[in-house]
Amino acid sequence: MAGQICWNVENSWFNTFVYAKIAPSPSIVSWMVGVSAAVTTFATFFVGTLSDRKGKRKPFIAVGYILWGLFTIAFGAAEFFPKNPFILAAIFVISADAVMSFFGSVGNDSGFSTWTTDISNEHNRGKLGGALAAMPVLATIFGSVVSGIIIDTVDFFPFFIIMGGTVMLVGIFTIFNLKDSPTLKPKKDEKGFLHQFLSVFNIRTVKENKELFWVFMVILVYFIGFDVYFPYITIYFANYLKLDYTMTGLIQGAGLLGAVLLTMPTARFIDKGKSPAVILFALVANFIGLFVITLSSKIPVLLIGVLGSGIGYVLTFQTLIAWIKNLYPEDQRGQFEGIKQIFFVCLPMIIGPSIATVVINNFGVQGVIDGTSGMIPTESLFLFSAVLTSLTVLPLIPAYKLNKARIQSIKKGVEM
Repeated sequence: MAGQICWNVENSWFNTFVYAKIAPSPSIVSWMVGVSAAVTTFATFFVGTLSDRKGKRKPFIAVGYILWGLFTIAFGAAEFFPKNPFILAAIFVISADAVMSFFGSVGNDSGFSTWTTDISNEHNRGKLGGALAAMPVLATIFGSVVSGIIIDTVDFFPFFIIMGGTVMLVGIFTIFNLKDSPTLKPKKDEKGFLHQFLSVFNIRTVKENKELFWVFMVILVYFIGFDVYFPYITIYFANYLKLDYTMTGLIQGAGLLGAVLLTMPTARFIDKGKSPAVILFALVANFIGLFVITLSSKIPVLLIGVLGSGIGYVLTFQTLIAWIKNLYPEDQRGQFEGIKQIFFVCLPMIIGPSIATVVINNFGVQGVIDGTSGMIPTESLFLFSAVLTSLTVLPLIPAYKLNKARIQSIKKGVEM
């Protein structure tokens, strides 16, 4: 939960902070999101391989979370960085976000996420996926509602101190309380770290894990569309619809809470191998929700739209997490978390915001924020995202066929 709150702070409020305190520039946001995504992916590969070799996740989780929180606070110091020349301020926030993302990946992506795979199995990962999918949504609810109130009350820097400090405390708590899986053993390549690190980049790996890689493609297409609108949703509410941060947080929080409650019963369908059907339903809900957001600036309409898109996001995330964990090779879980990050974080967070920059610059409106002019996103961003996320159906078809064949094979093996 603490980690997801920190990611929420980065994904929602870092971008809003840049618009409010640096400049209303979608290009800075695009660069910041893209660079941090590349850094995150590298860190997950590197530390994932290292944790596989060591047969330990706990040290990486603890150290990662502590430094993650520390550099979240450091990012907030960008507010006091000279704005002239503008390029130096932009470079500072991009670099600070990248460093924070590196340690976030060490603690959360390569550490904690792999640890959850170690301690679970194929029979309970639907429930685990539900819990893990609820975390970013609950974090968004907490982060949106509480963050909006804090920022409206004391401004950004104290807010970053509070959030970063919370994550640091959880990292310290982890040192004394978290335990590695008793079945986790070191997996060392006798040819050395570099050979083991590069071994996963092999066409044979794809051939041996076809279903997994098609699921990765499902992740890629969906999250490209998702990252077109999500980094800018708070900016849209605050700067285009002119809502304060508290109301912005309440709309997102209430809609997403409803989404979590409505998606809880789906765990049993995921555990029964019906992941493709769940994702198809999620895509429909996501499309309707994003479309509804574009219809009106009235609060009830926005709540319905956020609810629909929230259901789509939570169900997709929950289902994909459980699906891929069932397909990871047991002795390369850390490394495969790195591969997941390419499709889940790196490429979507580079491609999605790049598309968003083009959309905002061509279909946005000119605005002035804190004395600086720039482009503000409009409803068009959500329409583009709705269309792009719907294309997830294309890789879902072969993933469904391979999933069906695997489940039938398992059933035949049990009957024999």
